[in-house]
Amino acid sequence: MKTYFLSIAICIAFNVTFAQSEEDQIKSTLQTYIKGTSYNQPEVIKEAFYKEANLFLSHKEKELWIVPIAEYASWFEKKEQGKFNGRTGNVLSIDQENDIAIAKVEILSEGKETRYIDLFLLKRIKGTWQIISKAATRTK
Repeated sequence: MKTYFLSIAICIAFNVTFAQSEEDQIKSTLQTYIKGTSYNQPEVIKEAFYKEANLFLSHKEKELWIVPIAEYASWFEKKEQGKFNGRTGNVLSIDQENDIAIAKVEILSEGKETRYIDLFLLKRIKGTWQIISKAATRTK
């Protein structure tokens, strides 16, 4: 009987550990994105995304602005690589089920009264969590 309960306890511990490690991997992908955008590192930004990912952004002249990840990452090429640009990010929530996840991240820019909320759709592809889509909005 003790062996039976020990086996159950080990299975529960394994499942909790596995779930935590999945969440940690998702957070790591999000932190890669945050680091890349905070330090003007386009290649780091692209590491976090699936190569064909699109971003759905706001634009004053467009109903919906769809930007491919390669174009988005290129916006950071013109800035000094590796220098902190004042952007900070905070992961607000993660909801993961099997090989997909949704994450919400807050982005603040130093010296600006602007707050961005980014919603990410992630998928585990070949064992690695990647962002496959991002939608963002800006608030004051």
